[in-house]
Amino acid sequence: MDSKSNSFVVEPGYWHRLGANYDGEGVNFALFSAHAERVELCLFDSSGRTEIARLELPEYTHEIWHGYVPGLKPGALYGYRVHGPYEPENGHRFNPGKLLVDPYARELVGDVEWNEAHFAYDLRHEDKDLTFDRCDSAPYMPKCRVIDPNEFDWQDRNRPDIPWPAAIVYETHVKGFTQLNPAIPKELRGTFEGMGHKASIDYIRSLGINSIELMPVHYFPDDQHLLDKGLRNYWGYNTLGFFALAPRYYGPKGIQGFRDMVWAFHDAGIEVILDVVYNHTAEGNELGPTLSFKGIDNFSYYRTMPDRHRYYINDTGTGNTVNTSHPRVLQFVMDSLRYWAEDMHVDGFRFDLGTILGREPEGFDQRGGFFDAMTQDPVLSRVKLIGEPWDIGPGGYQVGGFPPGWAEWNDKYRDTVREYWKGTNVSNDFAARLLGSGDLYDQRGRRPWASVNFIAAHDGFTLNDLVSYNEKHNEANGEDNKDGHNDNRSYNYGAEGPTDDEAVNAIRDRQKRNFLATLFFSHGTPMLLAGDEFGRSQMGNNNGYCQDSDISWVHWEELPQSCEDLREFTRSLIRLRQEQPLLRRENWRDGMEVNWFNAGGGEQKPEHWDDGTTLGLHIGRRDLEGREGIWSDVLLLFNPFEGNVPFRIPQFGEGGWVLELTTSDTARRGQVITREKDFELEGRSLALFRRP
Repeated sequence: MDSKSNSFVVEPGYWHRLGANYDGEGVNFALFSAHAERVELCLFDSSGRTEIARLELPEYTHEIWHGYVPGLKPGALYGYRVHGPYEPENGHRFNPGKLLVDPYARELVGDVEWNEAHFAYDLRHEDKDLTFDRCDSAPYMPKCRVIDPNEFDWQDRNRPDIPWPAAIVYETHVKGFTQLNPAIPKELRGTFEGMGHKASIDYIRSLGINSIELMPVHYFPDDQHLLDKGLRNYWGYNTLGFFALAPRYYGPKGIQGFRDMVWAFHDAGIEVILDVVYNHTAEGNELGPTLSFKGIDNFSYYRTMPDRHRYYINDTGTGNTVNTSHPRVLQFVMDSLRYWAEDMHVDGFRFDLGTILGREPEGFDQRGGFFDAMTQDPVLSRVKLIGEPWDIGPGGYQVGGFPPGWAEWNDKYRDTVREYWKGTNVSNDFAARLLGSGDLYDQRGRRPWASVNFIAAHDGFTLNDLVSYNEKHNEANGEDNKDGHNDNRSYNYGAEGPTDDEAVNAIRDRQKRNFLATLFFSHGTPMLLAGDEFGRSQMGNNNGYCQDSDISWVHWEELPQSCEDLREFTRSLIRLRQEQPLLRRENWRDGMEVNWFNAGGGEQKPEHWDDGTTLGLHIGRRDLEGREGIWSDVLLLFNPFEGNVPFRIPQFGEGGWVLELTTSDTARRGQVITREKDFELEGRSLALFRRP
């Protein structure tokens, strides 16, 4: 390369490693496109504004365009222009006027600056995407940056490798968790470095959490309609760069800040799980922008309607669906996952709308290409894999339908537990959810941990709002409160939102304890939404996807005593779960005794399940007897009604029972119950007993 003339030489290079790869002497570029006619590599100056070279990739091997630029260094900015047919009715949308992001780019510089030039068609023409627009989108596009894989100081030595049965997941958001934390330096708040700061780590560790699940951190743009309303895409479920981090979370160290964060969590014995979005991209439907995949090979990357390839199959509800049935697209997803697992040392993934990834042309298939590829992969089969087992397409609800090796968000658990503590008679279903949802997961050698149990997640009410609002309050989103779920199964107990009524607040506090105790005493993998441990509120907003604001951020200061009390209660629950094997069942075949009984002390027979919702449960394991500090028997009593219920405690072996915990009075413990003595279980409460 002659730096004065800005002339570049491009050689054939190699095809077998996609993306931009620096070898110490130059950079090899390789891009998959089965239907392109030629591909141009565009190089830019350090500002990203001026195109300094346009080089045609000289070789085409196995549907991959490739070329090698000697002398090119890390830090170089680039993008692609791809030539080919513009035939939307046949699924092809090539337009060389649009600068395209490399799907394998390890870093993106700049934001998508929305402009009409992003669209491959004339926005004003009545024929819409059947027209062709020649405007250059380069000035408004982020640029890909070549990185040196050896430029980062990766010192992570201590992957925690938390066994699934011991995992306690904490769902959080990099900015939301750190933005208002006074213990984090201001310049690090909202960043990966703030998330990995000692104050963040120490707090999470103090709760007893050993797995954090970060909401999307891959590169994503802000939607134009949100920017027009002064809002942003806060959640990040709109990925454009599947190998690149979102620069909005960069601290002073950039990418290294993410690695340092992972290292810090690992050093504290905490795993890092990423929430990832491989089901769709930020390009939308046929009227959406051309930013990357759509202009590289639309027909390969996306599922289009049979015989109407102009239109996309929209099983995601976001306009497009990624076509993992195509081998190169499947390779792209796998390569991305391996990059995060191997190069960035991530410990697992939660797959947004994960059912999409198991779709073949005929529908969902748990033996589909993606699942088979994951099962046999020596790296990815060993990390934690969590599916969101639904999408909006035909047959899209697949709770319990994922293959062995996968855990799943269990919304049946969420809905049933919410209904139960409202007093709805769902006791039969509640029993199944409490004991790990064996009706769903006790098959093909799957274990209880496959059920990821949760009361609240980022999407929907927080725990506090679940017991404080009858209706959603999403007015701040600018959609006339029409967005977000209406089926919240919530109850405000007499006042909508915050109140000074002490009686209402007392009920709400008890219900929060009931939900948390149920969560951590249930078999399966518990997932706690950040802030629920002390009652964080979003003021009734159950769809904070666009609220990069006080509504979504975790507030740390000036919390009332009730919040501090709830946090300590949560810590005690997690501590009990970690200490006692009976509360975190590992195997359906462990010989555990399970006995359900009614308030009268009699066996809960089939005809009793419809009589009411007050329940007693005994679980025990004889192989645990004699182990110091380990319980071999426990009793759990549940009363979701308003009034007190006297419980006659069955014997279940020798000796009495000691009250370990009750949600009606967190300070009350140590009471001994014998066969001859009833226990008065207060309204809307649960109690946990152990052997003396």
